[in-house]
Amino acid sequence: MTDILNHIDQGVMTLTFNRLDKKNSITSAMYATLADALEQAQNDSAVRVVLIQGHETIFSAGNDIADFLNAPPAGENSPVFRFLRNIASFPKPIMAAVAGPAVGIGTTLLFHCDFVYARDNAAFSMPFVNLGLCPEAASSLLVPQMMGYHRAAEALLMGDPFMAEAALEVGLVNRVLPPTEVNSYAQAQARKLVAKPISSLVETKRLMKAGQAEHIKAQMAQEGASFGRMLREPAAREAFGAFMEKRRPDFSNIH
Repeated sequence: MTDILNHIDQGVMTLTFNRLDKKNSITSAMYATLADALEQAQNDSAVRVVLIQGHETIFSAGNDIADFLNAPPAGENSPVFRFLRNIASFPKPIMAAVAGPAVGIGTTLLFHCDFVYARDNAAFSMPFVNLGLCPEAASSLLVPQMMGYHRAAEALLMGDPFMAEAALEVGLVNRVLPPTEVNSYAQAQARKLVAKPISSLVETKRLMKAGQAEHIKAQMAQEGASFGRMLREPAAREAFGAFMEKRRPDFSNIH
């Protein structure tokens, strides 16, 4: 079974997380597939919009922890960092349809989408601190910009989930929809974009993002360096060990 489904129809490339038995957690191979798909979409004139979606019960549980521990990111050209660079610099419109939990990178990738539509059961969380790590995907820059510092501190330092209506209030989500409508609504919105001149869409997006493109690139590099270092430190080892052993982590003796 393919863990990332790639379907192109009438100018829309739909990328679907398809690993429901593992809560759509993302492996290194899946990041490589996503990165390749975005490169394909960027270079294919037949693709005008990309839509990322999951299952009606879950968008993504974030990194697959076992895969992550077996094959941690090794340098800037690792699949996860290649995916993050590609989604951050993707020139055409990109959408997401989110239902159920969106954990870690399942939330942070949304800050690089132009449109986000959420089912009313969507729950967003960025629990990096709880794993002894730091944010990624330039979220340490983009979350405070969008949500304001105090709400960003709550989201990033506490790591608690926030629901679809709260995401709508802070601007992460464009619209909250009933259970059966989110994917079809996103597809309909994508079709509206396909009918517009692609040159105008691309140039307008470039102009909107031009002021922060270099800041995002620099923040990603800084986060990546910190993330790699922290991954080898005692707090992360305790957090991941506790996760695999299904127990609460104990950070009381870790400084």
